[in-house]
Amino acid sequence: MKLLKEIMRKQGLILNGKTFYREAVRGVILKDRTLLMIYSTKEGDYKFPGGGIEAGETHETALVREVKEECGATVLSINDELGKVVEYDIPLEKEYDVSRRISYYYICEIDSSLGEQSLDQYEKDLGFIPVWVDIDKAIQTNKMLIEANNCPRWTPREAFVLEHIKEKFGL
Repeated sequence: MKLLKEIMRKQGLILNGKTFYREAVRGVILKDRTLLMIYSTKEGDYKFPGGGIEAGETHETALVREVKEECGATVLSINDELGKVVEYDIPLEKEYDVSRRISYYYICEIDSSLGEQSLDQYEKDLGFIPVWVDIDKAIQTNKMLIEANNCPRWTPREAFVLEHIKEKFGL
């Protein structure tokens, strides 16, 4: 998959040290100029539906599961790869030198009805709700939170991907 961006969350990371590695999939569900995104009622940001790939899962299986859990939506098809973003950070796990997280973005189609969510506790705590949002509103909201230095760690990644989508599809 094409690399869209590498993000260094902190300076001075030991990139060749012992690495905590995590892979995630994210669904890009686009209808005209609106995207189905996850809005945090606590933080006020927009993120793409998706999450970590569990042991034994394919990207497709993980994406279908995550979109169902976070949006209550059924993925009908995975149409194309958008690209991947790699993020490096200080790991939470003390036995590692660096955290390397890769998010793979896929363009999907879903069934139009949204059902019940099945959220993890931290997602409930953040007030995750699925919303259809205009791409410019999502970009503007996330950039405002970044500039105020008041956003979750994933917001800069998602703002970059939103801008990439806007440019790629001429929205």
